Amino acid sequence: QKIAYRETIRKKVSAQGRYKKQSGGHGQFGDVWIEFEPYDCDGIEFAERVVGGSVPKNFFPAVEKGLRDSIKKGVLAGFPTVGIKATLYDGSYHPVDSSEMSFKTAASLAYKNGIPNASPVLLEPIYSLKVKVPDANMGD
Repeated sequence: QKIAYRETIRKKVSAQGRYKKQSGGHGQFGDVWIEFEPYDCDGIEFAERVVGGSVPKNFFPAVEKGLRDSIKKGVLAGFPTVGIKATLYDGSYHPVDSSEMSFKTAASLAYKNGIPNASPVLLEPIYSLKVKVPDANMGD
């Protein structure tokens, strides 16, 4: 049976994730600034405090999905990341080239850029077990 390790972070950091791809026709563009901080939860708590529409509201779910997908693999040893609050607070978009996919990708880039600087640590599981030994097998 595999041991269920988890990863978490110990300090607050801000990171940018900027995804820009030009190909024939429409390009793809997403740009986010996310603050990551330790938080008491089982996975990730997502929040936003975007002002002035720098990231349109319809892209918030894509940013959250990108982060939820990213925490499945931690930066230290690839174990799931827990105990993080991620707050989307700024970014930019393009009226034509921005899409849900580009913001989802930008969010995972912010995770990859930020978490290594947030003092990541491996959490080791604590198990409790009871051992029952028949009286006949007990020593003095």
